[in-house]
Amino acid sequence: MPANGNHPLKLQFGLINHEGRYLTAENFGYKLNASAPSLKKKQIWTLEQDSQETQVVYLRSHLGRYLASDKDGKVTCEADGHNSNCRFLIIPQSDGRWALQSEQYLRFFGGSRDYLSCFAQIITDAELWAIHLALHPQANLLSVARKRYAHLSTEDGEIAVDRNIPWGVEALLTLVYLDGKYCLKTCDSRFLSSDGKLQTENGRATTYTLELKCGKLAFKDSEGKYLSPMGPTGTLRSGRCSKPGKDELFDLEESHPQVVLIAANGRYVSNRQGVSLAANQEDETDTETFQMEIDRETKMCTFRTSQGFYWALVAHGGVQSTATAVSANTMFSVEWLSHKVAIKASNGKYICTKKNGQLLAVSDTIGEDEQLTLKLINRPMLILRGDNGFICHHRNSNTLDASRSVYDIFTLEYSSGAYHIKGVDGRFWYVNSSGLVCADGEAPEDFTLELLERGRLAIRGKNGKYLRGDQGGTLKGDGLSLSSSALWEF
Repeated sequence: MPANGNHPLKLQFGLINHEGRYLTAENFGYKLNASAPSLKKKQIWTLEQDSQETQVVYLRSHLGRYLASDKDGKVTCEADGHNSNCRFLIIPQSDGRWALQSEQYLRFFGGSRDYLSCFAQIITDAELWAIHLALHPQANLLSVARKRYAHLSTEDGEIAVDRNIPWGVEALLTLVYLDGKYCLKTCDSRFLSSDGKLQTENGRATTYTLELKCGKLAFKDSEGKYLSPMGPTGTLRSGRCSKPGKDELFDLEESHPQVVLIAANGRYVSNRQGVSLAANQEDETDTETFQMEIDRETKMCTFRTSQGFYWALVAHGGVQSTATAVSANTMFSVEWLSHKVAIKASNGKYICTKKNGQLLAVSDTIGEDEQLTLKLINRPMLILRGDNGFICHHRNSNTLDASRSVYDIFTLEYSSGAYHIKGVDGRFWYVNSSGLVCADGEAPEDFTLELLERGRLAIRGKNGKYLRGDQGGTLKGDGLSLSSSALWEF
């Protein structure tokens, strides 16, 4: 079976000093400080490992420049490539914080506000940094030792680590950040406890310190033990180890959108009856679910089956789920038509549903038979992040902020090609007459989603306009065209 083909997410994070302030790379003059109270774009750092010596790391700012220290302990962030002054070692502490040591000069990096240096010979509180992951909090979790993915096992009331491919909504996990620690939340809003059980409430037993080893993550519980997969189904719980070995290490991978497609005949597109795709099923199972993987450059996409095969264009316009690798014939472009989509194959023809349900890429134009309804199935909990931060309820009104460092979790409900978006209080999103998106609706209002880029979608209101974050950080439903302010990580 083909491998999943996902790459571990590049580790991006904020570094929080002993005063609770974030290390910041200012846009002007490559200045550094530790003054920011929250994690936004200027506070995001990317960890790069040295290709030869994996214990050596480089810290890259949002401007693409690297943190460096000279022999006098002066810290800068101007280097545009790896050099010896940019080489740091991470010295993890028992509470999960890091000390960053210059490999060249063996001094420790720390300080506060504008007074940052790398001159300390011993580690004190001022040289310790807490880690706040800056990744989108929803991801798939891969066990490094077992090479299997974690998923919610509802029957057993646990998270099992035994899937070859992270399939369906059960494989979606949310990392919830809380006061320097993390919780693992399942798609049905329960928290993983260190004994392997799932709890509805968050508490001491469900919080973990995140540690990094060789670029992989380990989760340490409040007793100092680490999560690992146990037994034949890989039940995720704390083991006996107080030091992380291979069994305790995990990768986070991006969770691609998984969709079902309904043709004009009202049937689901499926590969249940063989390799040729046909719209001939009346229920949604794994064989009617496909993973959309969008190419970063071309924005074209592949469709993957639960067995790991790709849709491919074959002779005479046929579409089969047989390909084991991506090629020109496995690339499709999706055109978004309000509540429907049309899919064009690499021969320039649209996929059409024939009378017997067979799918063929033979049409030059879009008519009823070329239109499909696309339903996103693996985001029942929706967390949206734009250019300037997360979408979150406004503190003092019924509107939504689009530039917050903390997020709210919204519920996404499918409704005949459209979606309703609901807050924790059970009230719905709607666009008011001034073009503001409000979150206190009694009745649901239709929004449509367009999965346009890898990891990013656009949302249109029933007025046909895009939801965008304005310069003041408010969410509005008045975007006439697509811009970066109307694209949301999801």
